[in-house]
Amino acid sequence: MTFRLRAARISDLEHLYEMAKLTGGGFTNLPPDRPALTAKLERASEAFANNEDGLCDEQFVLVLENLQTRKIAGTCQLMTMVGQQWPFYSYRLNTLTQYSQELDRTVRAELLSLVTDLEGSSEVGGLFLHPNERAGGLGLLLARSRYLFVAMHRNRFADRILAELRGIIDERGGSPFWDGVAGRFFGMSFQDADYFNAINGNQFIADLMPKHPVYVSMLSNDARSVIGVPHPTGRAAMRMLENEGFRYDGYVDIFDGGPSMVARTDDVVSVKGSTSARLASVDLGEGERAILATGRLETFRACYGARQFDGDGNIAIDAAAADALDVSEGDTVWSVAR
Repeated sequence: MTFRLRAARISDLEHLYEMAKLTGGGFTNLPPDRPALTAKLERASEAFANNEDGLCDEQFVLVLENLQTRKIAGTCQLMTMVGQQWPFYSYRLNTLTQYSQELDRTVRAELLSLVTDLEGSSEVGGLFLHPNERAGGLGLLLARSRYLFVAMHRNRFADRILAELRGIIDERGGSPFWDGVAGRFFGMSFQDADYFNAINGNQFIADLMPKHPVYVSMLSNDARSVIGVPHPTGRAAMRMLENEGFRYDGYVDIFDGGPSMVARTDDVVSVKGSTSARLASVDLGEGERAILATGRLETFRACYGARQFDGDGNIAIDAAAADALDVSEGDTVWSVAR
């Protein structure tokens, strides 16, 4: 089967809604709520239609399509400039060192401080692959195609980029981190707060959350143990981010304590390693395995394929990839080694 990543359309709503019901909570970028998803797709349509090539607050939604069945198998999102509609809050984990001369003792205490340090960054998120399709490298295609999109529209993205990983969710659908920190102040379960945030934004955090640092040692063992730890289903995603050059720098999600990974946009491996070339041939036999992409904004398309460069810097790709991308000789194709 051939899969292609493309720009999402309003007509993809029901596919996205059915996938959103499978996420299991803690996935604010893909809420199981038709009005919220409709608003997200409408906002993405405005972004895809905006030909102004500059940085502003936009959101792009991409979907992974099975070209044989036309069913949607996955989705991912790109936010160009977070923290513009409402503050982008994180907890920053840092250490306070104090020394008592009388006791001749040094005490180091870990603190969680509420910050907006990451405001203005771009973000990759909302990546979800249907459970029936979690094979054949489709998760990697979803993840890395986003960076090709960034490279192809570089002026629309900030110089710093982040990715939030879902934190630990227990068997009841609750969050030990939420229960140990914010839940004590809000009188809301994690599920209620998570859903409210997905639909309405997190301004309620600014309104109600204490601004004083939280001493980690005062939290329960359950809450302490999950700070900066990704959900088991996100461990592979964390490794992929690390391979792309993202690093965990002590920022964690205010709801579930999951790690926020940060990188310089131009240092992301798949951004730095991407190239564009004129398409010289669409009948390549053997070649280097790669992720291939073409188009601009709403015509963006990406898939797996084979590539080969000639001495003049032109590119040849295989026929199946050419069909998936709907390209012909003379078109521009972007690529990055698989």
